[in-house]
Amino acid sequence: MRIIKLNAINSTNTFLKELSSEEAVADYTVVQTDYQTNGRGQMGTTWTANSGENLMFSVLKDISFLSFHQHFYISIAVSLSLIKTLKQYQIPNLYIKWPNDILSDNKKVCGVLIENSIKQNKFKDSIIGIGLNVNQTDFKNLPQASSLKLVSGKVFDLEELLLSFIENLKHYFSVLEEGKPEDLKKTYETYMFRKKKPSTFKDAEGNMFTGIIQSVSETGNLQVLLEDAIIKEYGFKEISLLY
Repeated sequence: MRIIKLNAINSTNTFLKELSSEEAVADYTVVQTDYQTNGRGQMGTTWTANSGENLMFSVLKDISFLSFHQHFYISIAVSLSLIKTLKQYQIPNLYIKWPNDILSDNKKVCGVLIENSIKQNKFKDSIIGIGLNVNQTDFKNLPQASSLKLVSGKVFDLEELLLSFIENLKHYFSVLEEGKPEDLKKTYETYMFRKKKPSTFKDAEGNMFTGIIQSVSETGNLQVLLEDAIIKEYGFKEISLLY
C-alpha cells in the first residue's frame, strides 16, 4: 500500500484526484497530511483542524465492480470501517449521522467526503476523504465537535489509526465485492443516529418539521416517518437533522 505523506496541502482529495488524472494510481493509495489549508466537507462546507493533531487523509478505491444504483454502499462501507476502527480503540457510544458523519454520543468526531469518478458510463474509482479528530482538544465555535482524546482521555497514534482503518476498509469492500451489500446495509442501520426517535428536521426551504428516522433506501435516501403514518424519502441535499 502506497502512502504519500505531505506536511500541508489545500485538500488531500484534490491532490489525489489530480494525481490520478496524471498517472495510474494503485488501489488503496493514501494521501495523508498534517494540515489542510482548504479541507472540504459535504455540500461545500469546510473542515478545519489543528496541524499534526488529527488524521486527515484520502484513499483511492477502485469501485468499477459497483453499478450506479449501488453508490451509497461506498458510504456504508466507509462508515462501518470507521465504526469498527473506533470500537477497536474503545471509543464509546458510536453512531452514524446520515449519511456518514461519525458521532460519539452526540458529538461529531469524524467527517467524510466521497467523490466518485466515471469512465465510459461506468464507475471507475472513488476518492474517500477522511477528517478524524484525534488528539485536538480545542474546538472554538464548534459546539458539536469532539475528538477521540476528549471522549476517551487518551492520546492516540495517528499512523496506527490509519493502518487500522485501511484494513477495515479492505474488509468491508471485500464484502461488497462478494455480492453481500444487504448485510452491510442492515449493520449500517443499527448504528443510525436518532433512528426510531422523534427528531426535528429542516428541509431545503428552511421549514422545520418533526419525524422519526426509519431506515435508508437502497440508493441512500433517508426514510422518515411523518404525521399520518406517511413515510417519505429525502435525498442528502433535501433535509438536515437538527440536534
